[in-house]
Amino acid sequence: MSKKPLSCRVVWVTGSSRGIGRVVATHLAGLGARVAVHGTTSTSTRAFGEAESLDQVVQAMHTETGAELMAVVGDLTDEAAVRRCADEIRARWGQIDILVNCAGGDIGAQGTMGANAGKPTGNDPIHISLQDIRAVLDRNLMTCILCCREVAPEMMARKAGHIVNIGSISGLFGHADEAIYSTAKAAVHEYSRCLAAMLRPYNVHVNVIAPGPTVTPRFLASRPIDERMNVTDGTLERYGQPVEVARVVEFLVTAGSSFISGQVLRVDGGLQLWPA
Repeated sequence: MSKKPLSCRVVWVTGSSRGIGRVVATHLAGLGARVAVHGTTSTSTRAFGEAESLDQVVQAMHTETGAELMAVVGDLTDEAAVRRCADEIRARWGQIDILVNCAGGDIGAQGTMGANAGKPTGNDPIHISLQDIRAVLDRNLMTCILCCREVAPEMMARKAGHIVNIGSISGLFGHADEAIYSTAKAAVHEYSRCLAAMLRPYNVHVNVIAPGPTVTPRFLASRPIDERMNVTDGTLERYGQPVEVARVVEFLVTAGSSFISGQVLRVDGGLQLWPA
């Protein structure tokens, strides 16, 4: 049997208790990685009925892939919680080789259990509340920055590592709705470019995936669904599937992308066709 491409590599996927992050974590575990599965709380999996607990998610991933996995729990907008999660991973496996920042979403101060799956009220550049602005920026931008700041130094010391930050096509054009989410994701894109520039001499790759509309339980709960788009093949004029994001993460953390860094790669079926 051939060796799996991520055998013995240690991966931390933030925001992986549900949604795209869960599928990314499962996919990388199937490639042989040791995966730290993260949730803000041990029961954040319940928000859209994906599992009873983070431990249940980890057990399901192990049953599917046979991989080594662990659960880490913490609010990644808190620097101390970020450090604790990373230290727990290092205590078990020694280091973190790959960081995938999936934590995020257009979720305001009310959290995922609020109306429209947590989307802020008055979700535009002017009428959104200051509390919601701070919640969306923290959830999307600050989690990314704090996790990168925690993990990048060890990668620099080893002169090896991969960071993949999940942005959004919403951060690549101007529009009236979801304005602060778009602003946060645009900032994730630019922060990642700056980090990639800094880490070039250290052989650490930093890239961004910008998904288009992608079907997850929260996606289905947070907006009207065009059933014509809710198909899985036969056309690119459709919603994306989480595994299609996961496969691009695989590309960006394996040998096929050995000379790629600082890029924002849309995974949107060609929905956006202008320069990033």
